[in-house]
Amino acid sequence: MLTIARLINLVTCGTGKVVAWLIVPLAGSMLWEVVSRYVFARPTIWAYEAAYMQMGALFLLGIAYVSQTDGHVRVDLFYHRFSARKKALVDLIGLLLIAPLVIWLCFGLWDYFERALNSGERSGQSIWNPVVWPARLTFWLGFMLFAAQIVADILNALCTLITGRVAKRTF
Repeated sequence: MLTIARLINLVTCGTGKVVAWLIVPLAGSMLWEVVSRYVFARPTIWAYEAAYMQMGALFLLGIAYVSQTDGHVRVDLFYHRFSARKKALVDLIGLLLIAPLVIWLCFGLWDYFERALNSGERSGQSIWNPVVWPARLTFWLGFMLFAAQIVADILNALCTLITGRVAKRTF
């Protein structure tokens, strides 16, 4: 049971660390746009769309890593006072509530990606007008990673409920 959770945690951690580097091309494209626009008076036709697609990929592919590292916002009035088992129970309830939504989104986002791929859909946001399927693929991949991380977190919570020991979540 924990072997699966460890494998998912390893994939999530590795993906999160790799995806964090997407900030470099995002910053580079924004810098290039600013220089082109204000120094050369020649704005690009691609920077806006490249930036929102890069930001979307960065955000969506990073959701699982944020979840794994507890980097998300949590309203914590009592949680910090709970024992490991009570925290695991609260986490398990929350995970079981969100899991069906995330799974549903995975199916919906696959259809969203597939329609864009099969139709050759383009953004329509600029003269560049790129195809949108690569961005939509990152939506699906991000939620698939998130769904896998939810499975790992459920397994970790169950382990904590059974043993009373908190499973290691990051590498």
